[in-house]
Amino acid sequence: MAARGGGGRVSYPCPEGTSRVLAPFLALPPFPCTARPAQTLRPVDDPKNKLAERLAQAAEVVRIEAETLLRLAEHLDESFSQAVDMVLACTGQVVVTGMGKAGLVGQKISATLASTGTPSFSLHPAEALHGDLGRVREQDLILALSNSGETPELSALVSAATRHGTQSIAMTGQVDSSLGRQAAVVLSIGRVEEACPLKLAPTASTSAMLALGDALAMVVLSERGFEREDFARFHPAGSLGRQLLTVGEVMRKGAELPLVVGSRTVAEVLIQTSKTPGKPGAALVVDGAGCLEGIFTDGDLRRLLEGGQFDRLQDAVADHMGRDPKTLNPDQLVEEAHRLLRENRIDQAPVVDENRIPVGIVDVQDLLELGE
Repeated sequence: MAARGGGGRVSYPCPEGTSRVLAPFLALPPFPCTARPAQTLRPVDDPKNKLAERLAQAAEVVRIEAETLLRLAEHLDESFSQAVDMVLACTGQVVVTGMGKAGLVGQKISATLASTGTPSFSLHPAEALHGDLGRVREQDLILALSNSGETPELSALVSAATRHGTQSIAMTGQVDSSLGRQAAVVLSIGRVEEACPLKLAPTASTSAMLALGDALAMVVLSERGFEREDFARFHPAGSLGRQLLTVGEVMRKGAELPLVVGSRTVAEVLIQTSKTPGKPGAALVVDGAGCLEGIFTDGDLRRLLEGGQFDRLQDAVADHMGRDPKTLNPDQLVEEAHRLLRENRIDQAPVVDENRIPVGIVDVQDLLELGE
């Protein structure tokens, strides 16, 4: 037993060779030790059987979700058309909201709406109930997602917004749910069997919500008259943005566009192009009216010099230019310009207006910098 000294401190017997720091712990009774039951090892499965089992389960998930989407078309009715009218008539923003997985699907739907001409943002229901409801205005429109329709935070959000005069659309599998009864319009996904083996994890239901949200956004897009040019304004970067850029946006123009008349010598043209900003690999040859006659490229110069015809540098450039070159117009897409250069194995192409007056030049290096 530990003995208490006169100073009130507890002293412990310290066996010879034992640190006084460890002595208190050595005096403690041993911890009870309960033996753990032996674990049953699973037999090693045949790799081929395991592969077949996994693929079969994956195929079943895909089958359930595909059938859910096919049945979803059967639930489209007048309510969908009413929802389209509400989105088109909205003078504010479409506020998409949902809890959990439905909320994540809502974020994607909101992004699709915003990128296709319908101002939108996503709002977390719990955050809304703690101040973010102030982001919602009377002229906005709420799109609330819940498979059960009984998510408390969502119902509270819609109820509060309704009191402030904001209309709402519910997307749910339960039309008669609390959420469904509060909304002005209900988009039904029907009763959905989840693809989860436990029938619990949101899988088929979220796929249905995503598809229905896409359907709503695409119908609204069509009725707005949203075109490729509009899409390009909202996608200036990335692969989509590159595909939708026009030649007029990327061509070299103004001081970067070397224009010469055919009577100028090859040497003079070389001096002019070397002084041109960006040092283009070609000069455009025009007539007295400013219309395109031809193009003189680095390739044309190389062919002259490879033949040892140095005296030809004093020839008129019109004698060595390429006549009737392939041309582009400013409104064509960059992908069309890339195809023209690639198919004709050329590095530059003049850009002309309807009167064949050069307004720019496209260089393959500029397109490569944009990426394919």
